[in-house]
Amino acid sequence: MPEILVGAVVLGLLLSPQLLAGFLAKRTGRKFWFWFFISFLIPVISLFILIFLEDKNPDTAGYKLADRVGKEGELS
Repeated sequence: MPEILVGAVVLGLLLSPQLLAGFLAKRTGRKFWFWFFISFLIPVISLFILIFLEDKNPDTAGYKLADRVGKEGELS
């Protein structure tokens, strides 16, 4: 039984860069599986690329001001 646990931990550690790249891609509006498989080829480089790419999600691109706050930050 300990061999299965050790195997699961090792598999999790080996797949962690790929999973991290996939979740980071999904969060920034890109395809999970594409970046998951790209990360097998270039694991560390793909993470740096994803960090510096522009976010494709329009709702997370910036902060939304409250209705009572103007563009200059003054209360209406």
